[in-house]
Amino acid sequence: MTSKSSKSSGGGSYDAALDYLYTQLPMYQRVGAKAFKKDLTNSLALDAHLGYPHQKFPTVHIAGTNGKGSTSHMIAAVLQAHGLKVGLYTSPHYRDFRERIKINGTYISKQAVVKFVDRHRNAFSKIQPSFFEITVAMAFDYFAACKVDIAVIETGLGGRLDSTNIITPLLSVITNIGWDHMNFLGDTLPLIAGEKAGIIKAGIPVVIGESLPETLPVFEHHSRKKRSSLYLADTRYSAEPVARDLSEVSYLLTGSGHFAGQELRLGALGDYQRLNLVTSLTSLEVLADDCQFLNLRPDAVREGLRNLVGLTRFMGRWQILGTDPLIIADSAHNEPGLQRAMAQLAAYPRKQLHVVLGAVNDKDLTKMLRLLPREARYYFCRPDIPRGLSPTQLMELAAKYELRGRAYASVRYARRAARRAAAHEDLIYVGGSTFTVAEVVPRRRGEF
Repeated sequence: MTSKSSKSSGGGSYDAALDYLYTQLPMYQRVGAKAFKKDLTNSLALDAHLGYPHQKFPTVHIAGTNGKGSTSHMIAAVLQAHGLKVGLYTSPHYRDFRERIKINGTYISKQAVVKFVDRHRNAFSKIQPSFFEITVAMAFDYFAACKVDIAVIETGLGGRLDSTNIITPLLSVITNIGWDHMNFLGDTLPLIAGEKAGIIKAGIPVVIGESLPETLPVFEHHSRKKRSSLYLADTRYSAEPVARDLSEVSYLLTGSGHFAGQELRLGALGDYQRLNLVTSLTSLEVLADDCQFLNLRPDAVREGLRNLVGLTRFMGRWQILGTDPLIIADSAHNEPGLQRAMAQLAAYPRKQLHVVLGAVNDKDLTKMLRLLPREARYYFCRPDIPRGLSPTQLMELAAKYELRGRAYASVRYARRAARRAAAHEDLIYVGGSTFTVAEVVPRRRGEF
């Protein structure tokens, strides 16, 4: 994950501010477990120091194992298409730190980042927050200063103890529950669901994207306890793809929701997005009907979903990076996400499949490796973060699952090798980790 340096008119430079954020503060994406904070003390202290900015705008709060980033972007895009000024906080970023904090698709300015870091550095030294705690506080402060109409806030890890969980939103959304971050969230699906359910607030409606038999009782218990209305997206809608090209997919919606029987175009390609589409539509309908925040207009819904990338700068999920040969980058990195991604990949026609694969060193990779196609040619590499797994170690682990290829010192070298080896009829897939994808998604079209 990179970001170009620049000078600012403030007291320091943008690259100096990033250096402080990246190197002086514990950052989970880079160093792993030791950056994870197990309470909200720092977040509450930062919020108080800043004058409680999160209270100055309404929010939608989104958690889940997979799909929370996509769902956040879809909801934000539709709200923007309704003419609202929409803040969007997501994590991690791909190429630019400022991707985390956007208003109507525009990144927070470099000057705003520098000023925030410089202005509050003394408070940081007293509170000793993590990277994530500071970026959440920065987002809340920026959204308040810019007077957004509403902000869509994605959690990081979990929900109950997540730094974002100081807000009381109009609506809570939990996309799904799967196996990921078990060392923090629990080693059973109900335990993981219990941590995610921590974002459910008293009297605030909650939308559940996928109602699994193992986890639905957990959400029912928490919603009853909090007297929160519970909505199950997968009982309201089903979405089936009926047409697609390399920029959008058309879905036919069935069920009981406002758009049942209609066809909607979504500017995102992964087949798994049908689940996020259903969750997003249900959430928007609850915002309109239960929360009475939104006058839901069908034309704005259609515009927001179809122009998802243009409105929000959505990236990294089943993103087409080239067509000769076809090159796809996707951030799926845990078992449920990869199951869906690999099923879609298997349906693509190709002569030879080339897989650029990188991973982090603090995850159990057995579930990932056993899902990957054996017939592919692999280019093992290490994402450029301290947690990046050695490519030779990854290659040795992969060999146990009959995945064959060569090790490369960097993602850059691996992708170059794949490009050289691939013929026109072949397909290149880049994945294994968000951080691997971060090194290949372009800043501008045609960069790969």
